Amino acid sequence: MATTLVTMPVTTSVREVLRCEHCLLVQFRTSNSMCRRCHKPLDMEEVPAPVEVIAQSEAPPSATDAGLRVANQVKDIRKARHLSQRQLASRMQVPRTYISKIENGKAIPTLGSLERLANALEVDICQLVRDGRSKHDEEVAEILADPFLAELALYLPQLEPLQRSMLLNDARDRARNSVRDISMVRRRTA
Repeated sequence: MATTLVTMPVTTSVREVLRCEHCLLVQFRTSNSMCRRCHKPLDMEEVPAPVEVIAQSEAPPSATDAGLRVANQVKDIRKARHLSQRQLASRMQVPRTYISKIENGKAIPTLGSLERLANALEVDICQLVRDGRSKHDEEVAEILADPFLAELALYLPQLEPLQRSMLLNDARDRARNSVRDISMVRRRTA
């Protein structure tokens, strides 16, 4: 944790400046030592790892985590659709500030708002509320649906790190070139 003491010239008192480990907000220490933005503790205590773990149970996601997940999904989908907040708000028939509050995690949309939001973004409502694990599982399933990539995935663990890196870099370059070529063809035909 980066801690810096700062002398305030007006009051001549010393206040501690901290950076939140979760949201990276730089702020003065609050009276309750909680972050002003994400409301998580500023002082991270190192908890010794348990020697033996019998069963790991996942804590249910809090409303704040669910709200931030929805916020990130809305922002990502809106940007992928090349929509401004104003355009999305117009489609939903709500003020632009409401979209801003949703995307910044300051407002959690109701089920009715989620449905209108999904319709405005032209996606299924499930895409707005899915978590990172389901998103990752979906992407892996989509990749492994291709027989060539599924066969290739079997051999990846056997490669040396350098070989794996070279293969993945080549695949990334080929994908970028393919996307670029497709967009150029679309521009010519349009």
